[in-house]
Amino acid sequence: MELNLLNIEEEKLLRQLITDAQHIVVCGHKSPDGDAVSSCLSWSKFLREQWEKDVMTIVPDAFPDFLRWLPDTERIVRYDKHPDKVKTAFETADLIFCLDYSTADRVGEVTPLLLSAKAKIVTVDHHIGPQIESALLVSHPEMCSTAEMIFRLIWQLGGYDTMPKALAEQIYCGMMTDTGGFTYNSARPDIYFIICQLLAKGIDKDKIYRKVFYNFSQWAIRLRGYVMSQKLNVFEDLHASYFTITRQDMLRFHFIKGDAEGLVNEPLRIKGMKLSISLREDDRKDNVIWVSLRSVDDFPCNEMAAQFFNGGGHLNASGGRLLCSMEEGEQIVRKAFAQFAELLKQ
Repeated sequence: MELNLLNIEEEKLLRQLITDAQHIVVCGHKSPDGDAVSSCLSWSKFLREQWEKDVMTIVPDAFPDFLRWLPDTERIVRYDKHPDKVKTAFETADLIFCLDYSTADRVGEVTPLLLSAKAKIVTVDHHIGPQIESALLVSHPEMCSTAEMIFRLIWQLGGYDTMPKALAEQIYCGMMTDTGGFTYNSARPDIYFIICQLLAKGIDKDKIYRKVFYNFSQWAIRLRGYVMSQKLNVFEDLHASYFTITRQDMLRFHFIKGDAEGLVNEPLRIKGMKLSISLREDDRKDNVIWVSLRSVDDFPCNEMAAQFFNGGGHLNASGGRLLCSMEEGEQIVRKAFAQFAELLKQ
């Protein structure tokens, strides 16, 4: 089975860029999810241990608590906690890897540092519409996750035989979380060939699943029950639903980052449901709403995210952001449902 991502010239360029660099930054996107964190950790580990490079793994802000078990999370440097350290790293870097995002604004407050950096940039991403000016762009929207792409790059560079179990765990976690436990965007046979190779490294996929999806506090479970019981709006004629999580809800249920992870998938368990949308208020900034969309079959939630929620993503998994009140956000969702009513009713 063909796993290589790069042609001969691209592989040669990547090897040369890594060889020439001494100080490398590996940077994930703002509000990093499982794929971003896992991709950054696994690629950093590969560069550090097999290429003997000085690598700093950077994210703009906090990542979900249920990912803290991942090997090397203690090495992650958050910009919101250590801005001076991150600034120095970007200024002195020879090479920067942008993982799991296609536009510079996805790194939030780190964007000016990225755009002003003198280092060469390599972008590795599976989202559509890459716009970051890069010495090497590795863009494959058909891939299930950036973690899958990282595995393929390590494989192509000859790093699989010496891949440690910890690195395999990181990659598997990224692939698993970005496909909802392999329930969407994960129908290609080569995905499962890769999983077989990771299992051969001794990972316990069932334990990884439990660490991620069975790792909530009692308050997170209570929040989920409350949202599904009291905040879920179901439009049976449209096979669509949405729910809201307000700042008040988060305070009431002692919300921490990651407590709502995967909750947007829950309404899709309703028979005939095609689309589920989550609206969550930012816990610090007024009039900022984070939008998550999930769909089944061929409903293009990425198109809806682009048209109505200043976002985008994949066919069945997308996200966006609204700068408005929750009431206004709900009205936008209803307009989106009306606009896509014909597709939803099919």
